[in-house]
Formats: sequence, C-alpha cells, structure tokens
Amino acid sequence: MPGLTKKEIENLKKAGSILAKVREEARQFVKTDLSLLEIAETIEKKIIESGAKPAFPVNLSINEMSAHSTPSYNDETLASGLLKVDLGCHINGFCADTAFSIDLSSDSEESKENKSLIKTAELSLSQALKIAKLSVSLSQIGSVIEKTAESQNALSIRNLSGHSIEQYELHSGITIPNFNNSSQISLEEGTYAIEPFVTLPSASGKVRDGGPSGIYKIESPGNVRDSFAREVLAFIIEEYQGLPFCSRWIYKKFGAKGLLALRQIEQAGILHHYKQLIESSGKKVAQAEHTILVLKDETIVTTL
Repeated sequence: MPGLTKKEIENLKKAGSILAKVREEARQFVKTDLSLLEIAETIEKKIIESGAKPAFPVNLSINEMSAHSTPSYNDETLASGLLKVDLGCHINGFCADTAFSIDLSSDSEESKENKSLIKTAELSLSQALKIAKLSVSLSQIGSVIEKTAESQNALSIRNLSGHSIEQYELHSGITIPNFNNSSQISLEEGTYAIEPFVTLPSASGKVRDGGPSGIYKIESPGNVRDSFAREVLAFIIEEYQGLPFCSRWIYKKFGAKGLLALRQIEQAGILHHYKQLIESSGKKVAQAEHTILVLKDETIVTTL
C-alpha cells in the first residue's frame, strides 16, 4: 500500500490504538467461567463503543484449534485450556489485527506447557518485529520466527502466516511466513500483520481444515431469488464492505430467518465459508500477533 495519505495513516494508527486498549481489557476479563459467546460479544461491543468497527468476528480457538473459530449465536462452550484470542477493528476500512494467547488450564503440568508455548509465541513475535522494516525480505522474518521457536523447543506452524493489509482487505496478497521459505520479496510501504503460531516439538507443525466456522466473506458477485435473502445480501455488502463476518452477526440483525437466508446466499456461490483450522496432529497451538505500518523512515507497531 505505497503512498499512504496523512489521513489514512491517522486512521491506521487510531485503529491500532483502539485495538491495543481493547486487547489489554480482554486480557483482564477472560476467565474459565465465561462462555466464548460472552467473550466475543464483549470484545466486539468494546470495539464499537471505542469508535471503530470489528474488522472480523473475534476468533476464540482452544488448544489444537488454531484459527477461524468464533462462537455461534447459541454457543454454550466455556473458555478453557490454551485459548487464542484474535481480534481486529477498522476505521473506514483501515484495519488493525492483533492476537494473544492465555492459559486457562487447571492442571499444573498442562498449565506449565501452555505458558511455555505462549512465551515462545510472544518471543517469536517480538524478535520478528525487531527486524521488520522497509526492504527486509519475507524469508528473513520467517527465519527469525522459526529459529526463535526452535530455540525454545517448539515448532512454528508452517502453513499459517501473517499477511499484508489494505483498505477493506485483511489478506491482500502478501503472506509473511512463520519459517524460512526462501522468498526474496521484501516489505514495501504499507500495513502488515505478523502472527507467529507455535506448537509442541512433537507436533506436525501444520494445520488442516476442520468443520465450518460460521465465518464468511463475499467471494463473487451474484444474486438470489428470494426477496428476503436479497435484503440480507444487500446488508452484508453494505455493512461489511468485503470484510469477514459471521452467522452470529446475521442472527443478531435478522433472527433465525437470517440464517436461512445466509444458507441460500452461500448455496448461490456468493460467499466463501471459512473452515476451522486445526493442528494436524492434535497438538496445542499458541498465537501472538501485531500489526505494523511500514514507512520509508520507520516501522510503527500500531497495536502496541
């Protein structure tokens, strides 16, 4: 995203500042006796009350569930284990994306293991941020993440990655690897999310597709016959502007009838329905993430 205007940079900084505040508030209130639904709804409400909009549904992923997991409107699952909390917001489409992991295990040995993975994810991220600047290659960043994880007796997840971000586009084409993939593509001016995912040394170090997540985005233009489904589609296009959304949000706006309309829209091939992402060997995963704004003379971590 070269040539950002002063106003665009202000929006990116403001979105990052809001998200950093909400993230730290979330660290304080997330507990084992809370439902995932309450956690997600509370975080999303705080984002809106702070003057931004969610850039995607809050992802809450437990243990081997690595990403693309958000509660449904009637979800009763309680927070537990090694929980990843991935949240994003935007101002006029200019996004910030951040994540943290928290140990909610009651077992002392499991808790020790969880805390070690969390520390490794955070260390991998901080080491990557130290070198992330204009003209640094993607493989250099990936190599730092991979080597840091290995130094802590952990593995980085090879088929999950960070990404470039553009207005109303969370994943805009460039992927920032969590291992040395030999890519000579370099960071240019623009916005990027760096997000190490790490797992146990006995794991496969890769994720596989799981079940449907209830998270969607518009994939291709199209229409549906049913008039109410057309109304729901028009709302999705207008409200989310191509950013991801979830069935829970549609239920909140339209009720159960909205879920039927959503199914019709999906069947028409208009939507991409994200799959949950699960560590292939069933091992636990920790995540840490920040958004950076790369400029000619400096790199700003907007979500700190």
